Amino acid sequence: MIELYYFPTPNTWKASIMLEECGLRYTVKPVNIGAGEQMKPEFLAISPNNKVPAIVDLDGPEGKPLAIFESGAILVYLAEKSGKFMPAGAAARSEVLQWLFWQIGGLGPMAGQAHVFRNFDPPNPTALERYVKESARLYGVMDKRLADRDYLAGEYSIADIACFGWTWFHNYHGQDLALFPNVAAWFARLSAREAVQRGKQVGIELVPEDFRARLSGYELEMPPS
Repeated sequence: MIELYYFPTPNTWKASIMLEECGLRYTVKPVNIGAGEQMKPEFLAISPNNKVPAIVDLDGPEGKPLAIFESGAILVYLAEKSGKFMPAGAAARSEVLQWLFWQIGGLGPMAGQAHVFRNFDPPNPTALERYVKESARLYGVMDKRLADRDYLAGEYSIADIACFGWTWFHNYHGQDLALFPNVAAWFARLSAREAVQRGKQVGIELVPEDFRARLSGYELEMPPS
């Protein structure tokens, strides 16, 4: 059994989708980041960077519980535990890891900053231009990569799972998927997967009620202007 410390976000969706895809048994341990529960000592003992997601594998190596924080590390661990969504060959494995780290080092933080500065009051035009432009460049990198393949590393993998949740928030990043048709087609393929749909719905009851409907659909429903 795996304990999933969780609040619905693009990063935590990585863990919930992966658990659903692998068919691993898990239970959700809610962490209300709006109420500051990520700063509680008992959570910091599991995730010292005070971020969700984190997991505790109660059936870890040698039968001992194992705590893991950081979404990328969680994806790799679950791939190795289940033997799924990570190829065994060195070259193919390296390709998956390159695109996983690309998301962790690029798409996630840059798009996240675009999200913040597009909602910042008062606006910061310099920061807004920087992060929206960099997000567009990264979406373009992904679009070029997907021009001749269905998934980022050839076969569906943890690299795709890592990128899905962030791409789902493309409107908040100031990006139009119509400008990135290969990303749009990839996004539709992932969205059609039943495990992705289930994983994305995990913990929806933890989200404030006025945001649940917007968080539940195929694409993010923007608030009325």
